[in-house]
Amino acid sequence: MRLLAVALGGRGVVSPDEPVLMPDDEALLRGRAAFETLRVYDGRPFRIREHLARMEGSAARLGVAWPGGFEELADQALAAAGEPDAVLRLYLTAGREGSARPVTLALVSALPPDLEERRARGIALISLLGIRAEAPWLLGGVKSTSYAVNMAAEAEARSRGADDAVFVRDDGIVLEGPVTNVWWRSGRTLSTPSLDLGILAGVTRGALIEAAATLGYEVEEGHFTLDRLLAAEEVFTSSSVREVMPAVSVDGTRFERGPAAAELQAGLRRLAGAG
Repeated sequence: MRLLAVALGGRGVVSPDEPVLMPDDEALLRGRAAFETLRVYDGRPFRIREHLARMEGSAARLGVAWPGGFEELADQALAAAGEPDAVLRLYLTAGREGSARPVTLALVSALPPDLEERRARGIALISLLGIRAEAPWLLGGVKSTSYAVNMAAEAEARSRGADDAVFVRDDGIVLEGPVTNVWWRSGRTLSTPSLDLGILAGVTRGALIEAAATLGYEVEEGHFTLDRLLAAEEVFTSSSVREVMPAVSVDGTRFERGPAAAELQAGLRRLAGAG
């Protein structure tokens, strides 16, 4: 994503080409940093308070002090970017080794140019072995910059001719995607893995649960096997930037384009337009 603007806590807007982290920042040394990525619609970050609440929880689990001030930082970066529809990324690092002085950042980037093309054609998914993240020390549900496994999963999917991946436990239970939540439809019922599996509590996931109720869908959250997903009528993923992305195949099993993904995408946009 093309970087448009950067704001640094304590300094305000800085050039996107200016270095802002010290070489011994624990984000670089150990991945001790929390972050959030959210969509900006017409200049307004979608559900920024929910994102910040989740980020504060991630920071607590990582042992990083919460300094606040992110909404002001986001406003500064968005004003500098001058782009009404964009991607906003917020970062909180632990700071320099031994300093206990966290660093806060807001980055505004252009939207990926191929999002609507990918939504129109649908995406191909493959399943990959995920981890059991229920144990608290595994940091299940924490959004940290220790993202190498997630990026490796996306790279593996591409190497197999797919667009994205779905993590599945060794006992066959479906978890989530590298940067997405996973959904499928059978009749008027939408199924999605439950949060007690240690998956990320997606803000967009929560918005879609709201939208589904207004559209007459029942939502069931639980522990579901991959076989159940493969028997569904429709499959899709959700995330802040990609929104609702319909899947046309999972592990080679083909899926027809169904109504739920398009209806939920429209419902999500209505929620975004409502502020």
